[in-house]
Amino acid sequence: MNRTTLSLIAVATALAAVTGVAAVSAPDPVDSTATAKTPARLPVERSSLLCPAPSTSELAETVYTSFTPAGTTGAGTGGAAELAPSAAPLTDTDPADDEKKTDEDKAKDDKAKDDEAKAPAADGADAKVKPFLALKEPGKPVSGTKKGADAPALVGAATGPLAPGWTAQQTTTVTAGDSRGLLGMTCTAPGTDFWFPGASTDKSRQDYVHLTNPDDTAAVADIALFGKEGTLKSDTGEGIPVPARSSVPVLLSTLTGEAEPNVTVHVSTRTGRVGAVVNATEEKTGGDWLAASADAAPRAVLPGIPGDATSVRLVVFAPGEDDAELKVQLAGKSGTIVPSSAAEPLNVKSGMTASLDLGDVTKGEAGAVRIGPAEGGRETPVVAALRVVRGKGDDQEVAFIPATGPVTERATVADNRAKGSTLTLTAPEKSAKVKVTASAGSGGGEQVVKTYTVKGGTTLAVTPPVPAGLKGSYALTVEPESGGPVHAARALAVTQDGVPMFTVQTLPDDRGMVSVPATKEDLSVLK
Repeated sequence: MNRTTLSLIAVATALAAVTGVAAVSAPDPVDSTATAKTPARLPVERSSLLCPAPSTSELAETVYTSFTPAGTTGAGTGGAAELAPSAAPLTDTDPADDEKKTDEDKAKDDKAKDDEAKAPAADGADAKVKPFLALKEPGKPVSGTKKGADAPALVGAATGPLAPGWTAQQTTTVTAGDSRGLLGMTCTAPGTDFWFPGASTDKSRQDYVHLTNPDDTAAVADIALFGKEGTLKSDTGEGIPVPARSSVPVLLSTLTGEAEPNVTVHVSTRTGRVGAVVNATEEKTGGDWLAASADAAPRAVLPGIPGDATSVRLVVFAPGEDDAELKVQLAGKSGTIVPSSAAEPLNVKSGMTASLDLGDVTKGEAGAVRIGPAEGGRETPVVAALRVVRGKGDDQEVAFIPATGPVTERATVADNRAKGSTLTLTAPEKSAKVKVTASAGSGGGEQVVKTYTVKGGTTLAVTPPVPAGLKGSYALTVEPESGGPVHAARALAVTQDGVPMFTVQTLPDDRGMVSVPATKEDLSVLK
């Protein structure tokens, strides 16, 4: 057999595994004079999502919403999209606890393990547990509710036409206690590398990194912490085991003895893959989820700051070998300005976390923070996030906004309500035209489509369209139609006993379509 043919078959097989393309058709015969074909854009055929255990509060009520946009050309028929409890229970126990167990306790543990080993094997990993939430069709969300502290982490997969753009949201309301507030997050895709600027090991905070493993083999993760002077000393952040199909929360303050208000967390895996997200709780301002920052880049946009924000703090980290000197701007309703609190460039040393308090920077108008190289500064990749507070005194609530990439083709956020949702669109460079689709409701209603124009250098904050006859919640899908790049975020707000609870989710591109390179080699005949 011709070696070239063999290597091309290997490449095609690898692309099918990575992108979810199940079949590779035979291309045109060899033509040495022809130029390479434009890569085909094909829908993914499988997506994975992970939702961490939402809360340890008995007062928590969590709404889960699952949705896939309709109308993906070439996605086929059939398929499924299911979220199921992880097989292993949530645990944050210390290995030293095993040494405290009595002989009777250990005997019970051994018997439980023996019983589990003797149990008949399930037909596939997904057969071990019953799905909690199953999506039936694109274009119509489904939702479910869990109450109390026993809501588990969820592991999910979507196939066929339900895979391209599949998203899931978990929104938790806690009415009292240190974790009180509205805690929202878009369930994450598994990966091997995550950056979280904006975390903390301060005594006033309790930040947990939740590591969720979707696979049938164990993963091993490392957690590194970086403060204003560099790496924080830690003897326990390396080699953290995450059992198969389980979720493990790790309290950051147990990894180091150094208490710092602004910390960057780096999660990486030695083996396997995980979903990672930080749950942050503050003594006076409640709590929320901190999602991972977009990949390190010389420029970043952090959209979705509410107009009534009373405090905004920018946290930036330079993961490379070079220092960064950054210009900090605010893109608001009328244009882009340099706030007085950011009159001087922000210096970020390599491997060190820098922060900048911007105060009530929005001054009543929703906006987005833009960062990029200062005049004459070098193009240094950075990761960034915002800590945002609404309210005053005892009636304060906190949320976090990571840097997010532009919506290149499509992005979706689920669990929008008839009241309390705000969509923010930022065009940092050129003006852009954007199509926004409000899906049918989870309990009924018809989709609505509206188009917005965002002027270059500005942020447009709107009350999104609501489906006609809405019952339940609905999803918003954003699709740029023309112009420059657009960054998007959705804020969800609820007032509870005078506290302006809120949460902000950014809308990165859903990556529901992938480019598959074409080849002129004839794979239909093996020589």
